[in-house]
Order: sequence, then C-alpha cells, then structure tokens
Amino acid sequence: MRVAVAGGTGLAGRHVAAALTARGHEVVVVARSRGADLLAGGAGLDAALSGAEVLVDVSNITTASGKAALSFFDRAGRNLVAAARRAGVRHHVVLSIVGVDRVDWGYYRGKLRQEELVRSGAQSWSVLRATQFHEYAGQVLDLVPGPLAVVPRMRAQPVAVREAADALAELAVGSPAGYAPELAGPRVESVPDMARRLLRVRGSHRPVLALPVPGTAGRGLAGGALLPDGPGPRGTQTFDEWLAEQARRVGRPAGRGVPAHR
Repeated sequence: MRVAVAGGTGLAGRHVAAALTARGHEVVVVARSRGADLLAGGAGLDAALSGAEVLVDVSNITTASGKAALSFFDRAGRNLVAAARRAGVRHHVVLSIVGVDRVDWGYYRGKLRQEELVRSGAQSWSVLRATQFHEYAGQVLDLVPGPLAVVPRMRAQPVAVREAADALAELAVGSPAGYAPELAGPRVESVPDMARRLLRVRGSHRPVLALPVPGTAGRGLAGGALLPDGPGPRGTQTFDEWLAEQARRVGRPAGRGVPAHR
C-alpha cells in the first residue's frame, strides 16, 4: 500500500514512516524538504499524493503563538484535504491531542481546526488523540530559553513517540475508525517535575519556575484536562525509562529515581 506521511521528517513523522516501512508499505514523505509545501498554495502536494491510498498527517508547528498555530493548521489542513480529494486518497489519518477540546488554548484551537477540516473532507477519516510525548518537557524548556526555565503548571501522561507511531501505522492500514480510542502513556506526571529531571540529565542548573496559566485553560492544564477520561490503549515506556535512554546517550547519570538501565 502507498501511504503518504505529511510531516514525515518531523519527530513523529520519522517514526510513522519507519513503522509503515517495517510493515512492508511504500511510504512517501510529504515535506517542504522533499518538494511539497503544505502552506505555499500546497505546491508539490498533487505529485506527492499521486497514487497514495492513505494520507497520515503528523505535520506540526513549534510556536507559543495561538494565532500562528491556528493559521498553520488551517492552511495546511485545507491544502491537504483538497490535494487528497484530487488524488483519490481513500483514508485520511490525523494525529491529535487528548483533551484538545477541553482546554481553550491557542495551539489546541489550531488542532481542533485540523480535526474539523478532516472530518468535513471527502475522504473517510481517522483521528488518534494521544497524550504529550516524553520529549514535551524538552520542547517547553527550549521554547523559552534563558537562565530561568518557565514551565506551565500542568499534568500529563506522556507516551513514547515510537508507541504513538506504531498506533498510527496500524490505524492507517486498517479500516477508517473515526475517533480512535485515546492513546496515553503508563503514568501521570507533573510537567514542571519532568522538566527538572530532564535538566539534571542535561547537566543544567537552570531553576524551574512552575507558572500557573491564567484563566480556565490554566485550571484545566493543572487539573488534568489533558489526561484521558476513559479506557484506551496505554504505552509501556515510562518517562523515567525514556530519561535513562537520554542519559546513556550523553553519558550522564540518570539521576535519583531514574533507572540506569531498562
């Protein structure tokens, strides 16, 4: 089966492409570096999606701006839906976020817009809502550089990106599922605590300031609105185990409470 992976050069996309290839499918990576621009009028999308039966959208933008996120997911989503229709793609799969409809935050409004566009398209569709990846703490730390690490006060149930990619690959080659059961990691964590533990592994002494996000969005983040509220598949790799992998890569001790080996 020929499967197009939009955002296939990114964190999740690389793993999705590898998971599909390992299952014997032909993978076409849809990315600007491969000649297909999701934003600039969808240039190159028709050629990239030609002959594809399935489109998996794991495209993303790293931004703290809600306006930029909404603009990206709206434009990219419209271009992908239109190109998928022209190419005769039969199944459109999207990676989204657990709780995205319970927290009124700019980035999540963008993801909801992405879901809406896929649901209203001509193709059969599947949406997999997953919790934050283990890499999330590092993304938050890197988004606001400086001597003080400002991290939102929130709870998460992080999942390994490889496990999310496997779930997406299975969803992509199966029958359209609509909203699939939500995927989460094995353990609930405090994101500020995740950041502190990651900084130790990085050898950084940046102090972490757990900052409450204002309004109802902040209350939702801190109160667990991004945690699954029903049954569904659960990953197996814990954040501690992921941290131990990072520690081995850089040759540092994993730190107290983090196993040195799996």
